Amino acid sequence: MVFISWLSEVYSYQHVKKKSVEEQLFNAIYKIYDHHDKYGLNDREGQQTMSLDIVDAYINSKNIMIEAGVGIGKSFGYLIPSLYINQFMNRPIVIATSSIQLSEQIHQDLHTITAKLGFSGVRSIVGKGMTHYACADRVAYLYSTSKNHPNHDIIKGIMEGEITERANIEGRVSNAEWSEFCVKKCKQERCHYKRGCSFYSMRSKIKSLRGEMNFIIVNQDLLIQDLLKKQAGNSRLITPNPALIIIDEAHNLEAKVRDARTIEFSLREIENDLDNALQLLIIGTGNRGFYSQFASVKKSLSQVFEQVDLIIKGLSSQDTDRIKIPKLKRIAFQKVMDELSDIHTSLSLLESSRREREQENALEAVSDLLDLYGILSGQLDSHLYWASKPKRETVISICPKEVNKLLRSMLFDGSTPVALTSATLCQGGEELKEKYAYLSKSIGYEGEFGDRQLSPFDYANQTIMYINNNIPYYKPDNKDSFLTAACQELIKLCNLTKGRTLVLFTAKEDLRVIYDKLKEQNLDWKLFVQSEGSSQDEIIKEFRQSNGVLLGTGVFWEGINIKGPDLSQVIIVRLPFPVPADPVYEYKVATAKDPQKDVYIPDMLIRLRQGTGRLIRSETDFGVLSILDSRMSLKANRDYRQDVLEALPFTNITEDFSEVAKFVKDNISSDVLDSKALQLNSATVADAG
Repeated sequence: MVFISWLSEVYSYQHVKKKSVEEQLFNAIYKIYDHHDKYGLNDREGQQTMSLDIVDAYINSKNIMIEAGVGIGKSFGYLIPSLYINQFMNRPIVIATSSIQLSEQIHQDLHTITAKLGFSGVRSIVGKGMTHYACADRVAYLYSTSKNHPNHDIIKGIMEGEITERANIEGRVSNAEWSEFCVKKCKQERCHYKRGCSFYSMRSKIKSLRGEMNFIIVNQDLLIQDLLKKQAGNSRLITPNPALIIIDEAHNLEAKVRDARTIEFSLREIENDLDNALQLLIIGTGNRGFYSQFASVKKSLSQVFEQVDLIIKGLSSQDTDRIKIPKLKRIAFQKVMDELSDIHTSLSLLESSRREREQENALEAVSDLLDLYGILSGQLDSHLYWASKPKRETVISICPKEVNKLLRSMLFDGSTPVALTSATLCQGGEELKEKYAYLSKSIGYEGEFGDRQLSPFDYANQTIMYINNNIPYYKPDNKDSFLTAACQELIKLCNLTKGRTLVLFTAKEDLRVIYDKLKEQNLDWKLFVQSEGSSQDEIIKEFRQSNGVLLGTGVFWEGINIKGPDLSQVIIVRLPFPVPADPVYEYKVATAKDPQKDVYIPDMLIRLRQGTGRLIRSETDFGVLSILDSRMSLKANRDYRQDVLEALPFTNITEDFSEVAKFVKDNISSDVLDSKALQLNSATVADAG
């Protein structure tokens, strides 16, 4: 192969300064793309430009943000320069993604591109959160005592080493079931089962030093945890000295940081933490006077949660899971805060002992509770707070308001270059900085902006966008009429494509109502609904095999990659505007000059572009995008219609159902698909990642 002679030069450039290898790095990238056909790569200008932009940013120690449209081969666009940066500098590359599924896909892409380019010995690891791994230490007792356990096969598989991760389990296992078997608190070096533990092995590898690991692929949650530990001066989770950090699906970064910095409080868990703290104080001091102090705190907590529970019941029909908490009445906030301060001081004065870890946990729990009371009382104005009821248990959550400042100091401080990419980073605007403004402001980004790399797919000839113009507008007092009409239109559209449709919802309640309505119909296609848990692989596999209709929300708006005729239509039930009552967006709106222009529309467009991006996944795909939200129609005359049309790649746009029917007949009917399948069988279509 042509690359053997010059690739050997790459391995000789190690332990050197960036500027001294600038020419060699650029030459390496140019040689790959100049001979793209010899490496089995498609000729994609956007991918080459992206690779060169990343090299330039790295050499100049700058951060770079690049929108990479669907189909340019985004993962290869950053993996190719990353391979050479790693080999020249002998330091690992950290790649952070928004989901485990994407992490594993990038891991596969890495092995594909290393084989194409002739690299050998590239070591990589996918790092996941502890709840993805099985814990033999926790399961050992169940294995010996619970022969009649309903999940005894899973228990047996874990103990025999056949099941090391949740992904190893065939069939479905609920979150509640898996929580009994997964890693929650790792004993690390003290664990009897560490030698065969996938979690222990993974954590060891992602902390590897120079030269031990070439690529460390983690989800954004794990990267954020590592950055928080770095900021607090604690031991890092991931290698402390990467050459480059790449953040894929960077449009999710703000939400991931909020999640990581969110503290959740339930009455049961708080009372358990207080009981543990009380036990430590009684054992450590012998002072039984603490009983009355803790009883007073618990009584106040019960009053807080009683009021919040009533608030949730009164607002259970709203579209957001985050429910605003108004000012609580008749709560002695200051009195309890004084008591908690006394408890915290008493805990901190206990002499260190074998229970030092328990003492630290108790101090943290009391400190968090102090923050909660300070926030609910209005004395602390640095946090957002809300209520929810995810599992029949009231939860109060708090998180910092300004996550952009956290990210600016933790990630974009200049110590390690960061490359951020996604297919949906930009809005409208003339200058690059203006196009990236919404996201860069949200995450506190500082650095360079790369030119938008648009999708190479032929949307003009291979897609049609249908906007319904007669379904009633969605309003809180008109929800039933909207959902009834939407269900009827949905059936017509799905019959047109004979199933093979992904239906995306913005609210779980809407999904449930439509699902119940569809189950009552005599449908010509099989109906599927999003399953519980983070992985949707099994439900997607069943959907593809049946040519059915899949209803989903949340994770289904992005990361679902179904190529070919198995998916011929995506239906957007409602435009994904953020809910005004959501405390996070309420805060964003309060700090914006023009809430509609600066918050609601940009946020909606990011999610809408993600959802519509599920339709065309290869050069040979054809499909229909249907929007049932008639606010997008011409007669609605909404200001944001043009913003939406400019943001999406579709140019063949209609409000006439008959035109959609004709497009389907001409391009994705059964006869047409059979003919195209015969043509495809005689040619190999290369995919560049």
